[in-house]
Amino acid sequence: MSSITPHYRTVQQLLQSQSFSIDEYQREYKWEKGNIDELLSDLLGKFSNSYQPEHKTKEVSKYGEYFLGSIIVSKRNGKNYLVDGQQRVTSLTLLLICLYRIAEEQNLPVLQTIAPLIFSDNLGEPKFNLDIPERLPVIEALFNGKEFSPDGKDESIQTMHARYADIEQNGFIDELGEGISHFIYWLLTRVGLIEIATDNDSYAYAIFETMNDRGKALSPVDMLKAYLLAPVEDSDKRRVSNQVWKQSVLNLISWGQEKEPERDINCIKAWLRAQHAESIRDRKAGASDKDWELIGNAFHRWVREHHKDLELGSEAENVRFITEAFPFFSKAYLRILAASQTLTKGLESVYYNAHNDFTWQNTVLLAPLELSDDEETVQLKLAATATYLDIWLMRRVVNYVRVGYSSVSYTMFILCRDIRRKSLPELRAILRQKLDDDDVSFEGHKQRPYRKGLSDLRLNQFSRRYIYHILARVTAFIEQGSGRTESFDKLVDRKVKNPFDIEHVLPNSYTAVEEHFDNENDFEECRNHIASLLLLPADVNRSLQGKPYEQKLPHYSKQNFYAASLYADAYEHQPKFRQFSETNTLPFEMLSEFGKDEQRKRQALLTKLVEMIWSPDRLDQLT
Repeated sequence: MSSITPHYRTVQQLLQSQSFSIDEYQREYKWEKGNIDELLSDLLGKFSNSYQPEHKTKEVSKYGEYFLGSIIVSKRNGKNYLVDGQQRVTSLTLLLICLYRIAEEQNLPVLQTIAPLIFSDNLGEPKFNLDIPERLPVIEALFNGKEFSPDGKDESIQTMHARYADIEQNGFIDELGEGISHFIYWLLTRVGLIEIATDNDSYAYAIFETMNDRGKALSPVDMLKAYLLAPVEDSDKRRVSNQVWKQSVLNLISWGQEKEPERDINCIKAWLRAQHAESIRDRKAGASDKDWELIGNAFHRWVREHHKDLELGSEAENVRFITEAFPFFSKAYLRILAASQTLTKGLESVYYNAHNDFTWQNTVLLAPLELSDDEETVQLKLAATATYLDIWLMRRVVNYVRVGYSSVSYTMFILCRDIRRKSLPELRAILRQKLDDDDVSFEGHKQRPYRKGLSDLRLNQFSRRYIYHILARVTAFIEQGSGRTESFDKLVDRKVKNPFDIEHVLPNSYTAVEEHFDNENDFEECRNHIASLLLLPADVNRSLQGKPYEQKLPHYSKQNFYAASLYADAYEHQPKFRQFSETNTLPFEMLSEFGKDEQRKRQALLTKLVEMIWSPDRLDQLT
C-alpha cells in the first residue's frame, strides 16, 4: 500500500548521500537575484541573532532554528523525484557549493561535512546529489571552479550560473568574517524543512495540488489589509478601501508578461523600508533585528507594532493609508519596474542599475517621494536617485568593491534615511554632496590605496559583467553622440541571435607580440586591461580570434566607432564623429600597432569618456 510520510529534515539530513531528480515536464529553475538575496539576508539575520565570536562550535546546537518550508518527493525506481521544491533544493545546492569552495580555500574542518551534501560516492565515481543530467555540466564546473559559458544553454543552466555568481557577490561571507565555520554548521544542523514523501506519483501530485490550490494561509499582504480595515466602520468607506487595495494588489501581481504572486509583498517591503525604517541591525555578532530587517521578515506585524509612528489606528488614518499611500507607492514601484526592463527616456539610469542587478534600487528610489509629488516630480526624483546610484555603484565596481545585497544593506539604509521625503532641490544637493565627499572614485579608493580604479581594471571572474557594462555604455555614448542610433539596451541584449561579446584587441599569443612587452605576465595584464577591450557582434568576434592586431583593424573599421576609431578610415567621411570628438576634446587616435604605449593612450581616452558618462554634473542636468 502506498504511504505518505512527512518528516522534518535538517539540511544535513535531507541531502546526506541522497540524490534528487526531476521529471522532464517540470518547470525550469527560475529563482531571481532577489530571491537569493532575501534568502541569504534571512539566514544571516537568524544566525546573527545567536552567534557570538567566543562561542565554541558545539554551542551552535543551541542556536535558533530557521524553517525553509516543505518539499514533496515521489520515490520510484530507486530515485527521489522532486514534485515540489526544486527551486529551494537547487538554490540550497548552489549555496553549499559556494560554502564548500570557501571552506576548501580556508582549509576549514567543516569541509568534509559539506562534501557529502553535494556529491556522493557511486562505485568510486562522484555523483552529484542534484541528479538532473542536463544541469550536471554547470554544477560540476561551479564545484570544481572551472570556466563555464552559459551562453546558448537552457534557461535553467543560465539561471543557475547567474544565481551562483549572485551568491558569491552577495557580501554575506564578508559579514560573517571568522564566523563562517559556525554559520556552515548552523546551516547544516539548525536549518530545515518538511519532506513529504510518497511512493505513489498520484499521491504526490494530489498533495501538491491541495497545498497550492486549497486552504492557502493568508499572505502578509492579506493580514496587513485585515488590520488596516478593522477600524473602518463606515460601510461605504470600507467597501471603497477594500476595492482600492485589491486593485493595487492586482496591478502589482499582474504587471508585465508573467504574473508574479509576490510582487505585492516586495513592493510593500520596499515602500515601508524606504519611507519608515528608522533602525537597522548593528553590524556585530549577536545583534538583534531592527526595523530594516523586521519589515523584510514580517511587515504586517511591524506595522501593527509601529502604528503610532505610521500615524495609523483611526478610521481616517487607515483609509488614507489604503486609498492614497498604497496606490501612490505601488504606482511608483511599477514605474521603476517598467524602467528597469525597458530603456526609458529620462529614467535611463534605472535601466543601467537593473542591468547591474542592483537589487536595492527598487527600495532606495521610493525614499525621496512624497504623497504630494506630481508625476513630473516623481519622475525627476526617481531619475536623480537612480543617477546617484549609477555613479556610486560604478565607482565601486571598478575598484573591486563588493556591492552585493548584504554588503551594502547598511549603506542603503543610511541613504534612504538621508533622502527620505526630501524636495527635489534638497535631494539633488544631498546626492551631489555625497558624491563630492565619496572616498571612492574612478581614480581609486582613498581607504584602500592599493585599489587604483579604472587604471587597474582587468578582465576576471568578478569584473567581467561590469566591464561588459562599461564597454556598452561607452560604445552607446559615442554612437549616439556621433549621430547613430545604437543604444545600450541593444548592446547588452543576450537573447538576440548574434549578441555582442567582449573582444580582446591583442591576440592570445605572447610570441606574436613579445617585442612590445617585458614578459608574458606583462602581456597578459595589458591584454586583459579594459582599455584593450571592445564590444563586437559575436560572429565578428569569433571570426577574428587568433588574428594579429594588424589584420583585425580593417574589420574594426566596419563596427561601432569605439572599435573603428583604432583604424584610419574612421576619421574620413565621418563629420559627426569628428565633431563629437572635437567638441568634447576626446583623444581619439588611430593606432597602427598595439602595445603598452598604445594601451596607455587608449586608457587616457577611456578615462575621459568614463568621467563624462558618470559625471556628478548629470544630477544638475536632469530636466
